[in-house]
Amino acid sequence: MRPARPDDFRLPELRFVPSDSLIPHERHDLQRMGPLVERFREQAVLKNPPIVTPLNDNGAGTTYMVLDGANRSTAAKAAGFPHVVVQIARYEEPWVQLSTWHHALSDAARAEFDAACAKITGLVCDAEPLLRARAELARRDALAYAIHNDGSVLAFRGGASLAERNQLLNGIVDTYRASRFYRMSTESFDVARERHPDVTVLVVFPHFEPAEVLELAGNGSKLPAGITRHLIRWRALRVNVPLEKLADTKLSLDAKNEWLQQWVNDRFNQRQVRFYEEPTVLFDE
Repeated sequence: MRPARPDDFRLPELRFVPSDSLIPHERHDLQRMGPLVERFREQAVLKNPPIVTPLNDNGAGTTYMVLDGANRSTAAKAAGFPHVVVQIARYEEPWVQLSTWHHALSDAARAEFDAACAKITGLVCDAEPLLRARAELARRDALAYAIHNDGSVLAFRGGASLAERNQLLNGIVDTYRASRFYRMSTESFDVARERHPDVTVLVVFPHFEPAEVLELAGNGSKLPAGITRHLIRWRALRVNVPLEKLADTKLSLDAKNEWLQQWVNDRFNQRQVRFYEEPTVLFDE
């Protein structure tokens, strides 16, 4: 039997796992948590399962690192659900591609932002030309950099280890994480401003490798919310598992997984499962 190829269509691997087995690799987004909990209550279903990858076996069972859906998994755990439906993914290309989100800050004052960053212990902040800041970030000589609406650039440096550098990145994001900001795939301030006219600062982050994300999560560290962007091949959407199944404390984990397998098979046999190979835009999320 030949091994699975990334261009083969196979039903995503969906599974109930213990809520306590899920380890986020990033902090949850304060802006998105409240609305997500409200949608849970209104819809009474888990529409899109979190994407996870096996992290390690601690002797009490496998733990899973959440690649995407940290807010959903955190909300489910906060709601007291003993189990959560997840999609298991191989954390390697081409099944999972890791890229970076940058943060476009809304109506942030330059003086206040620069002053807040200057107060972070161990963080060095220097004005640099944009080209130099980009080159230093590519070499990882810089942690990140910020472009202001007047064209000035502030480069951030510091940290001797991966954990120390991650702590400093969290410090930068903590200066504005409770305020309004947009996730952007572009490193261009002009493009960010075109899409969101209220943007005054664009914070550009480095590209991480999967091994770095796994190492941080395995050591109990979390990346800042909203900087890792995971593109999942064959992603399961609109599964719509009733929350009452997640909340059920009488059914065992094995029994729930037997029910889930039958649930998936029934939908497939009834032709309710659609496969979209082309990029898709959804307007009901």
